[in-house]
Amino acid sequence: MKVLQINTFGNLSTGKIAVDIYRTLKARGNEGAVAFARNDVPGDVPSFRIGNSLSVYADGIFTRFTDKAGHYSKGATAKLIKQIKDYDPDIIHLHNLHGYYINVPMLFEYLAEADKPVVWTLHDCWAYTGHCCYYSMAGCDKWKLTGCSSCPQKKAYPASLICDNSTKNFAEKNKMFHSVKNLNLVCVSNWLFGELKDSFLKDIPSGVIYNGIDTNVFKPSTGNFRIKYNIGDKRVVLGVASTWDTRKGLSDFIELSRILDDRYRIVLVGLNDKQKASLPDNMTGIGRTDGPKELAEVYSAANVLFNASVEETFGLPNVEAIACGTPVVAYNCTGIPETMTNNDGYIVEPHDLKSVAEKIGLICDSGKRIDNSSFRFSKDKTYEAYMKLYEELI
Repeated sequence: MKVLQINTFGNLSTGKIAVDIYRTLKARGNEGAVAFARNDVPGDVPSFRIGNSLSVYADGIFTRFTDKAGHYSKGATAKLIKQIKDYDPDIIHLHNLHGYYINVPMLFEYLAEADKPVVWTLHDCWAYTGHCCYYSMAGCDKWKLTGCSSCPQKKAYPASLICDNSTKNFAEKNKMFHSVKNLNLVCVSNWLFGELKDSFLKDIPSGVIYNGIDTNVFKPSTGNFRIKYNIGDKRVVLGVASTWDTRKGLSDFIELSRILDDRYRIVLVGLNDKQKASLPDNMTGIGRTDGPKELAEVYSAANVLFNASVEETFGLPNVEAIACGTPVVAYNCTGIPETMTNNDGYIVEPHDLKSVAEKIGLICDSGKRIDNSSFRFSKDKTYEAYMKLYEELI
């Protein structure tokens, strides 16, 4: 069995999933490769780079002026299609197709002609909207009622500064994604699966495979985190994100810092320099950790993780924290509650910071830690499910 995966990133965010899928294939005596546009893949992973930094930059500029995400990078896509033909995979597995790197109509024209099984993991909602990747915060349901138009999130990623092409995008996606006869969709949560069934993709075969993590890395760990950041015995309320935008809840953390007393220290991981400089004195901001091992040490040192995001198809920080034994307080929205059981912490209504502070206090007063012996989200389960799906399709 030979599987080619296509994704924006080589080994960042969803790229880590692509890399792990390849390694699972190889361990079972199969072949695979990853086609990617940004950052790099590990040296052991056969790969094709899609375009280059200049083509990604140009694609992004054109998209910002036209609101036609996925309609540029023609040269890069033509080269990729030739590489796919030469590689001749049994299955083509798509991940994120947005990200200013590939011409989606060209790709789907090829996929329809090739008539190979195609798996598409939906990591967000972009596949069935006319513009956005998420819509819950905007309260928009045009995608399931009337079809997209006059997009209220035109300036949200993938941002458009001038045009609103959401109506045409919506209609084109509907036609284009139905052109591949053997397309199989994978949702990363039951919430996303339910949303999909209200969309124009509802008739395409689909199922749920949760994201998984490496429990050999994300486990209760020791380190020097508290010493390094001079936190001492403070009650650490942790927040983690790869990018801190509006939907991740940075403003809620700042407001929470005004509610919690001086026994607590809010620590945010993943901030840029400007965001770190803007934090109140009673908060600690750090950039990216040196890797998963250090991140596991941070989770383990925290008393509680607060996930203030309001739009997630899954909720990876919750899962990573729980694997490290750290309880979670999170908002009751989108796919986030699925990552938790009653023993893992508390679900509260979005932006109810009084309740958040109360639940954080209960966890810290009790000294609660999570028994992760029945942990549900190991990557072995995830990739076993993908292998089974591949075998069924072949």
